[in-house]
Amino acid sequence: MRQRDRFIDGLRALAILGVVSGHWLVGALVATPAGGLRIDSPMRHLEWLHPATWFLQMLGLFFLVGGYTAAQGLRRARERGETDAHWVRRRLWRIGRPVVAAAVILAVALPVLSLAGLGAGTARTTVVLFLQPLWFMGVYAVITALTPYALKLDRIGGLRVVLACAAAVAVVDLLRFGPDVEPVAVGYLSVLPAWFFAYQLGVSWSAGRVGPRVAAGLLAGGLAVFVFLLVVADYPVSLVSVPGSVRSNSNPPSLMVPALAAMQAGAALLLRARIERVLRRPRVWAAVTVLNLSAMSVFCWHQVALVGVSEVARRFGTLPGLGDVPADGGWVVARLAWYPVLGLVLAGLVVLVRRFENAPIEPPVNRAARV
Repeated sequence: MRQRDRFIDGLRALAILGVVSGHWLVGALVATPAGGLRIDSPMRHLEWLHPATWFLQMLGLFFLVGGYTAAQGLRRARERGETDAHWVRRRLWRIGRPVVAAAVILAVALPVLSLAGLGAGTARTTVVLFLQPLWFMGVYAVITALTPYALKLDRIGGLRVVLACAAAVAVVDLLRFGPDVEPVAVGYLSVLPAWFFAYQLGVSWSAGRVGPRVAAGLLAGGLAVFVFLLVVADYPVSLVSVPGSVRSNSNPPSLMVPALAAMQAGAALLLRARIERVLRRPRVWAAVTVLNLSAMSVFCWHQVALVGVSEVARRFGTLPGLGDVPADGGWVVARLAWYPVLGLVLAGLVVLVRRFENAPIEPPVNRAARV
């Protein structure tokens, strides 16, 4: 059995924790007079909270690790005679199976819970919060399907392909925010290159192209672009969408996304030895292992856990950090205090559904591989 790479698993776990913690922080569910829950966000009320998204938006690390592991996996599959197409199908099924399972379970459970007294508003909120993060799954699936071509591009262009992705996003940003502003829809042309940047960087990393000097360049270059966009180009501070805001760094993604991904990747690689020392601690490694084995299930169910806890709390009145309007720092402190409860509920949900993520996948087809 192949030994797990602690550093890779640690980065993936960190990325998932960032996503979950970020969603729980920026997503508020406010009790309504009709007895339901409506969606609000402290990002709408608390501008000073926006810089926190610089540390919680870690999807760049997730795509980096995804590119690295996919490239390694495809190379091994080719060595044992598996076709690229079959490897892609297996990979996509592994990614999509927890999503399909969650959708089916919710489709059955919500009508039953509605008959048992769950308000229509809360049911709608559950569906919306479940669906909202799935854009990420769709983009990740598309990019994963392009892995054979990512390996070919890396052989041809190396790190120049990574830079080309960032350049493509910069061109789209110029169309969005430049002197001749194009329609907002133009910004969605950057969705693929913005996220492919980190994935392709992971592919190059797996090929041995990202050493300490490149990592330092990623950190310095990403930081320089990040500061320039904030200070000179007047980009939004928040890395997530702010309700009511005209401009966004995430929907569609701006150049801030690959800049942050470059910073995170560079910092992580430069700190690899220290991170690995931390991961050698038995308790830390055990937690990282468990989280990696259920990463997609955690992603699918963390918002449902928030709705469940908020709905139960609503029945006891408006509790700080759950059913009240997120309009001050007290709400933030109270919400953070609820994290252990949210984590326990999420863990319970994952235990119930983890079989859908970790069940065996069909064996590979023994045919020649090539794209």
